[in-house]
Amino acid sequence: MELRQLRYFVAVAEEGGFSRAAERLHISQPPLSVQIRNLERELGMHLFERSNRGVSLTAAGQVFFEEARGVLARLERARLRALQTDRGEAGTLSVGFVSIADYGILPPALKSFRARFPRVEVQLHELTTDAQIHALRDARLDLGIALAPVDEPDLEFESVTREELVLAAPAAHRAIKGGGPVDLRTLSKESFIIPPRDIAPGLYDLTIGHCRSFGFVPRVTQQARQMQTVIGLVSCGMGFALVPASVRNLKRTGVQYRPLHGRPARVEMGVLRLRGAGYPARENFVSALVRAAGPPQAGG
Repeated sequence: MELRQLRYFVAVAEEGGFSRAAERLHISQPPLSVQIRNLERELGMHLFERSNRGVSLTAAGQVFFEEARGVLARLERARLRALQTDRGEAGTLSVGFVSIADYGILPPALKSFRARFPRVEVQLHELTTDAQIHALRDARLDLGIALAPVDEPDLEFESVTREELVLAAPAAHRAIKGGGPVDLRTLSKESFIIPPRDIAPGLYDLTIGHCRSFGFVPRVTQQARQMQTVIGLVSCGMGFALVPASVRNLKRTGVQYRPLHGRPARVEMGVLRLRGAGYPARENFVSALVRAAGPPQAGG
């Protein structure tokens, strides 16, 4: 039994005759009649009662018609779903992200993506960059939003945005006065809070290097894996932190964010994925992230 025969049979049944069905199918009537006879022969039953007034379904033909129409409808739904998936318009997308992304590009990107592709289910997982690398290799993630640098031969990192570091300071600290930019040299004796290097080598090295450019090595008294924890420790007066500018969206009592004097230091964030693994929904999400990030910033 061929799919074409089912379509021909349903057309004849719906049109009530071979000639009208042939017109609808854009074929001549003789091959249509042949295909229907072949189908009846294969099934071992008559599907139509034939007369000079046309054709009508037999009792068996009526049952077969209802089932055949259901099969064709399911096939059409399957075709449409497959087409939507091929275009990245349907399916499931598992996205890992560093906490910093939640204060900047992720919310607007997610909003625009869901507006354009409502049939794609986006599953979000807050993970450090090192955890994203393992999850991508284990096929638990389709895409990561991670901090540079990432130097893994089987992974591709594409830069999306670069943010200046700002100072997160205890609001009432004696070393912070006024409201303008802060000279890091005035904090050379203070405590600093920083993520561990094994999970955020880019941010760690940038923080240490920027302080060194001002003539001192920061005294790191506390490390924290998540940016929420870093800011929470700052709010308790346990030290200062250099954080990406978007973290200013994380409002916390007892914390003030201040720009820094001198040449800015910038942390780089981008998308992380397995090389050679094509997935249209993933690429559509990457495009949403790029739009949310806006035009590229000048280096610094």
